[in-house]
Amino acid sequence: MSDDTVLLPEFVAEVLFGQSPGPAGAFVAGILASAFVCTVMLTQAAIVIWAKRKVTAAFTDRIAINRHGPFGLLIIPADIVRLLSKELIVPVNADRPAFDLGPLLVTFSALLGFAVIPMGTVAGVSIMVADPETGVVFVFAAASLATLGLTMAGYASGNKFSLLGGLRAIAQNIAYEIPLVLTAASVVLLTGTLQVGELVAAQQEPLVSVAGATIPAWNAFVNPFAFVLFLVANLAEVGRNPFDTPEAPTEIVAGYQTEYGSVYFVLLYMGEFLHIFLGGAIVAVLFLGGPAGPVLPGPVWFLAKIWGVFLFTQWARSAVPRIRIDQLVQVGWKLLLVGAFANLLLTALLVPFVV
Repeated sequence: MSDDTVLLPEFVAEVLFGQSPGPAGAFVAGILASAFVCTVMLTQAAIVIWAKRKVTAAFTDRIAINRHGPFGLLIIPADIVRLLSKELIVPVNADRPAFDLGPLLVTFSALLGFAVIPMGTVAGVSIMVADPETGVVFVFAAASLATLGLTMAGYASGNKFSLLGGLRAIAQNIAYEIPLVLTAASVVLLTGTLQVGELVAAQQEPLVSVAGATIPAWNAFVNPFAFVLFLVANLAEVGRNPFDTPEAPTEIVAGYQTEYGSVYFVLLYMGEFLHIFLGGAIVAVLFLGGPAGPVLPGPVWFLAKIWGVFLFTQWARSAVPRIRIDQLVQVGWKLLLVGAFANLLLTALLVPFVV
């Protein structure tokens, strides 16, 4: 981040409270900045209600919704009203505190991760809540909290199918979070920082010029093997085909979300897509230069990149069949983990020669 750029909370504090906002002013500014970032991402999750159906229909040669307003866009408020107006039914054998907290934790963990994601700069203001020195560690820690939420939802439902879904979520996330973090560690080794802002800035350097066009040093170009590894592991992290076994309808009804309806189902459903966008944001930050891009403003490029990752996950959902849970674990431990360690070792050996 350049010296003349300020973070969003600092800008809000200066506008509302002047040059010396004090602790209370800084706290209020942080809350308002966080609310703005959350609103942006929740808006994307609302759009998904329409986009998911249209994209899946395009991949599978169908029409999808076209009767609810222009292009079917009115399905968004219609679905929101339909889902929120349903009766909330809680199973008799449910562990109520865990049953209530599970969906909240799934959504909260995704929104928490966006606190350290740079969404671009507008008029010298970086749309970013915080840029700590350990930002990469923070975002992975926040995202991993979703596993706890899914486990709570599966256990607390008092349903054997839900319990199996929760246990599958644990097995899957352990098997794939390790390759995910190891691949991210190779990027950290290459750039020499855990701070997200500096990591993005390091990718703005020119890599090579071809026919007068300069290709930036995005890590996807520098280390494409790590990029592919991360994309595959991210599919498992967000529960998309072929790694959606925790909620496999053909085997365990709907897994951890079987007993959820009304607002709790909305939270789980919304949390799932928020995690897809968070995964896309992490991919963009680590490998695609963050919000950087030519001509268009940074926030536009940021949204374009996370939606690009979303389209990739929807393609996988439409084109790649689900694998069995034993196959899923084998792919994670025997293929991706080995590949991630090999990539980390190779990167560590090459860093002295390329940095």
